[in-house]
Amino acid sequence: MAPIEKGKFSEELVNILKSLALEWGDNLEEDIDRSLEISPLDGAGFLNKLYKIRWAISKEEYQSGDREVLVRIYGKGMEIFVNRKEEVATFEWLSQQGEGPKLYGCLPNGRVEEFIRGRTLFPYELRIPEISALVAAKVRKFHSLERPGPKHVIIWDRLRSWLSNAKKKCSHEHIMEFSLGNLEEEINSMENILSTESQVIAFCHNDLHYGNMLFNETTQSLTLIDYEFSGYNPIAYDFANYFCEMASDYYSDTPHLMDFSKYPGCEPSELEVEQLADDAEKYTLASHLIYGLWGIISVTNARNDDSFDYVKHARQRFEQYQLRRFKLFRAENLPNST
Repeated sequence: MAPIEKGKFSEELVNILKSLALEWGDNLEEDIDRSLEISPLDGAGFLNKLYKIRWAISKEEYQSGDREVLVRIYGKGMEIFVNRKEEVATFEWLSQQGEGPKLYGCLPNGRVEEFIRGRTLFPYELRIPEISALVAAKVRKFHSLERPGPKHVIIWDRLRSWLSNAKKKCSHEHIMEFSLGNLEEEINSMENILSTESQVIAFCHNDLHYGNMLFNETTQSLTLIDYEFSGYNPIAYDFANYFCEMASDYYSDTPHLMDFSKYPGCEPSELEVEQLADDAEKYTLASHLIYGLWGIISVTNARNDDSFDYVKHARQRFEQYQLRRFKLFRAENLPNST
């Protein structure tokens, strides 16, 4: 049985909720289904499903929402992209650093988390100076975190892994259309060109976009969420991916399509900032490839009611890769694509 199925709760989930209630001094009724209120969170993720669960202590406390938790149910086939054991370890570690929600318990295909009040940002808000300043401060703090262990850059191994999976899952037509046969050579060349001694390596979110930013209007605070892809990378890649996401609108009727006329222009002045901006421009290539591969792999895992066209999204990201590749590396020794 799934943790949440047609309003019923699995034994594992019930045990976690009862344990939490006991720890907080609450008493859940014997009939657990009558004690709990469950609300699906719309638009909270492409492949994961999120639910808010709350229960009453008294009328006053119930309305204040003091007893609210988040239940995350992992999407089908997401193990291709995510090492769940590593993700949970990252989640716990970030919580210990005071970043993000607390982990209350793990389920066979999900987990129970602290429910953080707030709303995800809208695309246009990233261009509001006050919001942009909050994002910059939060990302800077995130990059300053020192996670124990080797500081191994993960983007290149991730690209090769996702490329391997894409070749296994894709049709022959898509392999030819997206030139997947030549991609490993290009990845190797990009790694050689971009892996300079001057690049700054830090713990990165690796999926920065407005949907992964919770804004609390009362406290005017921002929280980064969803750390599935987090790990050490050049900070230029984190910024590159963030700039690319500024061209997206996941709340529109065509969430899979991006408007690259909204890609931000950069006019840096200081030398170090100018170098970072230049590196971020080049790392947009890696961002387009990673989410192009994500798109064509995700086709096989998509829900029937999913309005996101993964192939069209992949096609647009690969097209942008080719356009920007020529512009950014015309003088570099990148292999020719077919």
